[in-house]
Amino acid sequence: MDILTPSKTPPAPRRGVILLVLAAVLIGGVLMFSGDKDEIIIVTFPSGTAIEAEVADTPEKQLFGLAFRESLPPDRGMLYIFDTSDRHKVRTKGFLFPVDVIWADASRHVVHLVERAQPCEKDPCPAYGPPPENARYVIETEAGFIEREKLSTGVELKFTLIL
Repeated sequence: MDILTPSKTPPAPRRGVILLVLAAVLIGGVLMFSGDKDEIIIVTFPSGTAIEAEVADTPEKQLFGLAFRESLPPDRGMLYIFDTSDRHKVRTKGFLFPVDVIWADASRHVVHLVERAQPCEKDPCPAYGPPPENARYVIETEAGFIEREKLSTGVELKFTLIL
């Protein structure tokens, strides 16, 4: 090859940029398609009824919860797991449907119930709770669930992690 013949291989800096872009695209694709799957816990009630509850155990998941979702199937729910037991309040800002709310203590005994908590469309949004006793868990289910299951305070719930 003489000096006047163009090279078919891109210069080294250009090749490095191309490889860097390809690596970024591959890493982005892997992260996008292997992202966090929502953890599901089966919550079983004294009647034997069980629901699949999506776990909200991070500040982001706890902040948004069921907000902006169109509906909640009868056999589904949201389980908020807090780092500490406390008198946690619940808000329904951004919810599009009413929910039943169940507070349970660290031993999974129900300590408080709210039926048909209404969606909040604008501030200030009401807070549901706090429960009369500390709670570690809050479960949101479809409206009418508490009545249908005849839930009351003191009953024990069973949690089963789906792997």
